[in-house]
Amino acid sequence: MGILGFSFFVLGLLNTVIAQSNITDPNEVVAINKIIDHWNLRSKVNLSSFEPCDKNASWAPLEANPRIACDCSGTFCHINRLKIYGLDIVGEIPKELFVLKEMMDLNLAQNVLNGSVPPEIGQLTKMKWLSFGTNNLTGPIPPEIGNLSILITLSFATNNMNGPLPPELGNLTTLEEMYIDSNRLTGPIPEELSKLKNLRVLWASSNNFTGKLPEFLGSLTDLAVLRLEGTLLEGPIPKSYGALMKLDDLRIGDINNADSSLNFIENVSSISILSLRNCRIAGQLPEWFSKFSNLKILDLSFNKLTGEIPNSYKDFDSLEYLYLGSNNLSGELPANIITDTLFLDISFNQISGTIPANKSYISLNAVGTLITSEKGSRPRSVFLTKNSVCTKKASTSLSIKCGGNQIVTVDGIQFDDDSEMLGPASFYMSSNKQWAVSSSGIFINNPNGQNYTAHSFSQIPNTLDSELYKTARISPSSLRYYGVGLKKGIYRVELHFAEIQMDDIKDSWKGLGRRYFDVSIQGERVLRDFNVKQEAGGSKRALVKKFKANVTNNVLDIHFFWAGKGTCCIPVQSTFGPIVSAIHVVQEVNLDDSSDGSDKKRVGKIIGITLGSAAGVLIICSIFYVWWTKKKSPTYKGF
Repeated sequence: MGILGFSFFVLGLLNTVIAQSNITDPNEVVAINKIIDHWNLRSKVNLSSFEPCDKNASWAPLEANPRIACDCSGTFCHINRLKIYGLDIVGEIPKELFVLKEMMDLNLAQNVLNGSVPPEIGQLTKMKWLSFGTNNLTGPIPPEIGNLSILITLSFATNNMNGPLPPELGNLTTLEEMYIDSNRLTGPIPEELSKLKNLRVLWASSNNFTGKLPEFLGSLTDLAVLRLEGTLLEGPIPKSYGALMKLDDLRIGDINNADSSLNFIENVSSISILSLRNCRIAGQLPEWFSKFSNLKILDLSFNKLTGEIPNSYKDFDSLEYLYLGSNNLSGELPANIITDTLFLDISFNQISGTIPANKSYISLNAVGTLITSEKGSRPRSVFLTKNSVCTKKASTSLSIKCGGNQIVTVDGIQFDDDSEMLGPASFYMSSNKQWAVSSSGIFINNPNGQNYTAHSFSQIPNTLDSELYKTARISPSSLRYYGVGLKKGIYRVELHFAEIQMDDIKDSWKGLGRRYFDVSIQGERVLRDFNVKQEAGGSKRALVKKFKANVTNNVLDIHFFWAGKGTCCIPVQSTFGPIVSAIHVVQEVNLDDSSDGSDKKRVGKIIGITLGSAAGVLIICSIFYVWWTKKKSPTYKGF
């Protein structure tokens, strides 16, 4: 062997020894140490006596957190994976992070990172999986993100990022999953995203996007999951979305400006979750839905549907949840559509018919005859008709302990028990027949099952009645309380709130949750994008909102409605939607000059009770109001 050959041999042997000894690039050693100190992680990753790329270190295994992993195939080892997940690291993103040029997998989700994402992120061109989800980041998504041309997954979900989406996102042609939901992003969704032909998952709900629903999304034919709820986007829903033949989960909600048709979805028979809630869907319910063999959840509530429910829907074997409430449907309820396997909401329509008597519920048929079955069983459905008696005597006040047991406050006010178990489609009339409550909607994919009340053991400051706020009624969609048999007059409506599900821990990701919902009284919206925690000055603090309401027809309607905004999964999955602790209503001005006898007569025939609302005239206690709940609800996993 010559001198030159021997030199190459020694150099090769040296390189092998270096590689086998897992020696990390010196520049990266300096950088990772500064990152660890910047985020105060020295107690978890002590590099003083270890190489960052030591395969035997405590941070090297796949399940480690924090985790540092390396590629040691070259002369030096290079850090290519960094996970710091759910450890409540606080502070901005340090510039030393961008020294790690070989990084391909970076997971910094569920922390309290603040500040903006530096443009230097574009230097990490070998990145494939990038997550900043669930932090407190602000500022725009930097256009330099478009340099990460081999990116597969990108998440900025659940932050406070603002500004328009950069067109450079269209350069990420290998991207398969993009999560940008629960931010404050604005402007139209750029046309350049039409180049993301490999995209399978797009979560973009709860942002301030404007303009039309993008037509080009229909060209992303690999899409399996698309969520666009709680934005400012306008309809109609493009017909091009009918080309998304791989769709399994489609959720579009809260669309304005123009009516939409259901025809676009006719051939997308693979879908299992279809929610087009509050989208101005017009026309009739199609027969072909019953042929969708995978469809489990169909939510078409709060739309403009007309006509009858097709008789074929009674044979809809796969369907578990059907929400058709608050439309303009009419005709007869299809025979045998009510089963033990279906949650059905057809409230606030003009549907007539008789619920079959061979189920375990109490029903009042069209001539007011009481029908019972399985004597002694718990009522599972209520079918109130024109001859139903909702109360015996007109009243001038009502008090409800939402989601909890009866309570007497320090002022001597007795709040009625409202601890009845509600579910994905439920109606309950109080034992004193003075009020009722209805709940509609499902916490989709909630791993903890369906629970429609919230509880806290904490003392509630800002009140002398802490117990009043330790329980609350919650709903994933629509929650309504009705005062019935109220005398004509002007009433003071006090709504009691406390955010008892979301924390406000300063230095933890569990304190980053945001809940928004709307409140309407007598059909008039009195609160929009209401955030209890923000207005009360923190979580687990009492807050009372007071309003005036005019009761002209013996009925008071208080509606709590989720419009698709806020976070979904802080501190646990399926933490969203309206929440209310108690309701107190008292007459301030009496406008009823009738005698006691005529009062009783008016209250006894409930068919005359109507409520004005944006959707038109609503009849609460009539053959047009049907709720059905099955005995058990399935448990879903993941969100």
